Amino acid sequence: MARQPTIEPLFVTQLYRADLSGAEIARLNADLARSCRAIAADDAAGQAWSAANGYAGYTSYASLNDLVWRDPDFAALAERIDPHVAAFAKACDFDLGGGGLELDSLWINVLEPGGMHSGHIHPHAVVSGTYYVDIPEGASALKFEDPRLPSMMAAPPRKARARREHRTHVAVEPRAGTLLLWESWLRHEVMRNMAATPRVSVSFNYAWRR
Repeated sequence: MARQPTIEPLFVTQLYRADLSGAEIARLNADLARSCRAIAADDAAGQAWSAANGYAGYTSYASLNDLVWRDPDFAALAERIDPHVAAFAKACDFDLGGGGLELDSLWINVLEPGGMHSGHIHPHAVVSGTYYVDIPEGASALKFEDPRLPSMMAAPPRKARARREHRTHVAVEPRAGTLLLWESWLRHEVMRNMAATPRVSVSFNYAWRR
């Protein structure tokens, strides 16, 4: 008897999501929100960089690299992120040899209403992610792009209701307490913040230390 044809998924792109909740997370989010806004108000270098680079709001990406040591709230967040990154690395079958993935950078994002962040990747990192601190109703989603898109030379468009795994772009709507992780080469963008108040998040990179 002839075998039936099969379809096997290859070269899978992984997205890790954890929705953290509970009283401790609520307290951590409140503390982080206060810290993010206080740092944003005081960091003149970050304000200047954000204005010069068209970031509608504030990011500490180019101005502060010591948040985990500067503020215990960010240290507490890093401690919570570490085991999730380890779980994601295991799911991706990374062979890290005698080393491991360590937090390399962490920064604040306060995105004002109407603001967005165009498509980009995170070079020189292995795993990147974002933890969502304060996400008002209507706040922007994070949109991921199929990494094969530049090679789809003559491919027809996908159906409007294509299955999620077949779409060329996938938008993920977080909430306060959502943790998202992805491989750092995956192109992504922050869609326009349609909420009436700022959207507060903390992004980060993990690098391979051998």
